[in-house]
Amino acid sequence: MSGLVNALVIVAVAAVVIVRQFRARALDTDRRWWVLPVILAVVALREPGILDAHHRAGSAALLAAEVLIGLATGAGWAWTTRLWTAPDGVVWTKSTRASIGVWLVGIGMRAGLFALGAAAGVHQHSSALMLSLAGTLLVRAGILTWRARSFATASASAGRTAPAYGDDMRAAWKESV
Repeated sequence: MSGLVNALVIVAVAAVVIVRQFRARALDTDRRWWVLPVILAVVALREPGILDAHHRAGSAALLAAEVLIGLATGAGWAWTTRLWTAPDGVVWTKSTRASIGVWLVGIGMRAGLFALGAAAGVHQHSSALMLSLAGTLLVRAGILTWRARSFATASASAGRTAPAYGDDMRAAWKESV
């Protein structure tokens, strides 16, 4: 695929995933949560220009840093996502404002990494970003599935529905206008 097509795929997948995560939805822990990240990784890794032929070491270092940023973003996103169980035992999920912060920091770090590579004269292929996005989605889905399974198990063993993250917080006072 060309760089433009890769960029469009990255933007489309990221937009769909991000928009879906800010709506409450049931989390199915039995589904194959790893399929989309694996497909993205395979598409990214089959591109021949993922490493700059003239700056192999620098390009590999930037690629490794990009993937690490993606993994950290996925972990941060998963841990800032709210989970709760419905009375019927179904685990629900919704990203929080903190998740937006994680995404903004991740995007900022990626932009800084791109600027560093451009300043060093290292060509960076869009496949590196796609591989990083695959890592982000894989880690996020894995952690959420693990949290949901342990959450559901804890709720079932206690014989009650587990409280959602933040349920014990007081309601904010609202000033009349």
